[in-house]
Amino acid sequence: MSRDLKQASKHCFYGIGSVKLPSLAVGVTRLAETAICQETVFLSVLMLPLLRTVGLRVFSMASETYTPGSLSAAFVTCPNDTVARTLARGIVENKLAACVNIVPAITSVYEWQGKIEEDSEVMLMIKTRSSKVPALAEYVRSNHPYEVAEVISLPIEQGNPPYLKWVEGVVPE
Repeated sequence: MSRDLKQASKHCFYGIGSVKLPSLAVGVTRLAETAICQETVFLSVLMLPLLRTVGLRVFSMASETYTPGSLSAAFVTCPNDTVARTLARGIVENKLAACVNIVPAITSVYEWQGKIEEDSEVMLMIKTRSSKVPALAEYVRSNHPYEVAEVISLPIEQGNPPYLKWVEGVVPE
């Protein structure tokens, strides 16, 4: 061990000066510092998910305000592209949604009247206000050819703030 390192190991710095400690005390101090450092790293790793969530919320609040769950993504299945396009256009024209994506060629497997069925369908993914979901469901039921039309929705917790703001601006409350 170099002379400077030996000399430094005999001092413990507290920010207001140094205190000479016997070698044993220096070793104990180093062990305590190492344990504290390891504990700090461990706690930091445990806190990362929480800090990330808090950071995302603060960033979201600073850049754009959005209340989680105030918007929803709704899903409707249709028997073909013609029905899907007609429903999508009517939904947007009636201000029931800001945007409807038409996802072609999905396969649905389901039970209907006691039998397992498999059909090719088209999926609508609809972005709207959560408060509009009941009116959206009513519109779909009134204009859909299925006896029991699928209309389900999920709340949107997070997203691109400018996009969420756009949806809120297009769909009235």
